[in-house]
Amino acid sequence: MPRRDGPPRGPAARGTSFHRVDLHDLPEVVGAMSPDPETLLDRQQAFGYTQEDIKFLLTPMVLTGQEAIGSMGADNPPAVLSGKPKHLSNYFKQLFAQVTNPPIDPIREEIVMSLVSLIGPRPNLLGLESGGSTMRLETSQPVLTNEDLERVRSIETQAGGAFRTKTLQMTYPVAEGSAGMRQALQQLCEAAEQAVLGKYNILILSDRRVNADNVAIPALLATSAVHHHLIRKGLRTETGLVIETGAALEVHHFATLAGYGAEAINPWLVFETIKTLLHDLPDDIDYKTARDRYIKAVGKGLKKVMSKMGISTYQSYCGAQIFDAVGLSTEFVREYFTGTATIIEGIGLDAVAQEAVRWHQ
Repeated sequence: MPRRDGPPRGPAARGTSFHRVDLHDLPEVVGAMSPDPETLLDRQQAFGYTQEDIKFLLTPMVLTGQEAIGSMGADNPPAVLSGKPKHLSNYFKQLFAQVTNPPIDPIREEIVMSLVSLIGPRPNLLGLESGGSTMRLETSQPVLTNEDLERVRSIETQAGGAFRTKTLQMTYPVAEGSAGMRQALQQLCEAAEQAVLGKYNILILSDRRVNADNVAIPALLATSAVHHHLIRKGLRTETGLVIETGAALEVHHFATLAGYGAEAINPWLVFETIKTLLHDLPDDIDYKTARDRYIKAVGKGLKKVMSKMGISTYQSYCGAQIFDAVGLSTEFVREYFTGTATIIEGIGLDAVAQEAVRWHQ
């Protein structure tokens, strides 16, 4: 029989298996404080939020717990043709199964689908002696509240030392301009490599430090860059990636982050925005209800997206890269989104960096 280490002791022991800790069994912690309205508006503009995003995307999700109903198909022009800065995920289109019937019906076959995500080092599937001893952090779905993220950040003292987390910044000084993004990405990847070598088995990539002096690297670009850098160094299975970003709002943003390696995502700016929406909503709901409805809507949307390729679990979707790049240069995709097909050439890192700086300005 393969050897199994015993469960951790302390608060994390409740509801814990031999090799898994449930996130919601950890002690409650306090999330980050909400900013003042002026600071919130600055952050929304820095991440490209528009009034249409809040009115037509966010508000229906908060009110109904599902995505707003729209016309069938997407007739939006390619992002590369727009004269305005676009979210990097808009340059990616998901593949879909080439069959006449949907491979999975996310509503009628929901029982066979799962959004459970396991964060942390992955066990060696061929290691008979060690396959069951690798500790991992389990969450029932990949969207983390601000309080959940703080639980992850402070887990080292709560899980018997099984986990060590390190927060890495997805920002760099705005004084360096668009030209500074390449070096910032390189430094981020090197910092991630050193953290894994230093036995940190959960990395949190964060852009909360965005302010007048610091511009955010697009979260999708930073996530994929770190993901592929660790793969090339043979270290990816030694750590988990959690993304703390203000750039995730709609389902497609979460899907692309998941597709390029994010095991859990904290859309902190969405939750701060929801707090300011409550007094404008027709329904009298509290913040927790509104937040939970948004998370439910994202979860249902992710199941719908996954089902188009016949993928039934989030763990299978995570890192699967089932996207085509539309309007990105082959060189850029080869370096930061390795393995993704480029069907239409377009912009590279310089233009992506310029768009990020324009949003920040």
